[in-house]
Amino acid sequence: MRVPGGVKHTRRRRKILDMTKGYKGKRRNCYRIAKQSLFKALRHHFVSRKLRKREFRRLWIVRIGAAVRPYGFNYSRFMGALRKSGVAMNRKILSELAIRDPQAFAKVVEVAKGT
Repeated sequence: MRVPGGVKHTRRRRKILDMTKGYKGKRRNCYRIAKQSLFKALRHHFVSRKLRKREFRRLWIVRIGAAVRPYGFNYSRFMGALRKSGVAMNRKILSELAIRDPQAFAKVVEVAKGT
């Protein structure tokens, strides 16, 4: 005997359709197409969270490299000198210092030059 889907069936579909609210055309209200577009969107969302971390690291490296060039350093030599001098600052903090507080960044560069 065939048992109709009933409440569970409807709730499962409703959950997908609620998540696709705001999509265009059949992607919003046709279950099969909505399900496909939702899964693709969630896959992109997952990948983008990983890519964001890479992109920010690249941005910080570019900023630090541009900030140390006037002091006669390039990025790799500067980071090596920092490591030798025992300064444990990450790239995010260094790039923020370079932008927001150039005097403090200059002192960090002097510490790196001291090695």
